[in-house]
Amino acid sequence: MTTDSFTNVTLNTRANVYFDGKCVSHGFTLADGTKKSVGVVLPATLTFNTAAPEIMECVAGGCEYRLAGATEWVPSGPGDRFSVPADSSFEIRVAEAYHYICHFG
Repeated sequence: MTTDSFTNVTLNTRANVYFDGKCVSHGFTLADGTKKSVGVVLPATLTFNTAAPEIMECVAGGCEYRLAGATEWVPSGPGDRFSVPADSSFEIRVAEAYHYICHFG
């Protein structure tokens, strides 16, 4: 099951643009102070570093990911989630646009 919407949020209107536009996201804060972002990764193979723990939720499209230290690529599609520890990294391989929610912390 995918998350379709959030209510009562404060949205950062300025986009976060990474990897020459291959990833674009917007951060927002829920009423309880929880921070998240929503975005899209366009076709590419990219490496992301994490400061805080993250849960990546696929809401449309798909990707394959590989956590730091892993050897296998794992598919992720709508409704799937994967967790990334703090101070780590993950690679993502996208063949079609990957729409996601990043849940921090």
